Amino acid sequence: MFMGEYNHTIDSKGRLIIPSKFREILEDEFVVTKGLDGCLFVYPKEEWKSFEEKLKTLPLTNKDARKFTRFFLAGAALVEVDKQGRILLPSVLREFAALEKDVVLIGVASRIEIWNRDRFNESNEYDDMDEIAEHMADLGLGI
Repeated sequence: MFMGEYNHTIDSKGRLIIPSKFREILEDEFVVTKGLDGCLFVYPKEEWKSFEEKLKTLPLTNKDARKFTRFFLAGAALVEVDKQGRILLPSVLREFAALEKDVVLIGVASRIEIWNRDRFNESNEYDDMDEIAEHMADLGLGI
């Protein structure tokens, strides 16, 4: 399981260091794709295969299902970790998530999210957590 928050920078060539705690789970090769909320999602290969299988079950005749599947699969890239613990993020993914220099990597259970640091700070203010917690209880997650 992924957890934790790490601040890193992307170099001028688009390379990003993956924290060693995350590399232990990801191994040497994994998938990076467009994510929701303007970040990137990172999946270990096995978790990605499971997600792909779920996407395959969506009906081809449903326009939202096609768009949803296209969103995740068209932007997906298989990346490899180099000897320095870095990956090269494709430019299309860097542009999508507005990743230029300062980034935040967060562990979110089965995946990692890569955020532009400013966007992360703006999008993830936690002053409404009491209200959100009430909604989570409605979904069966009581604390």
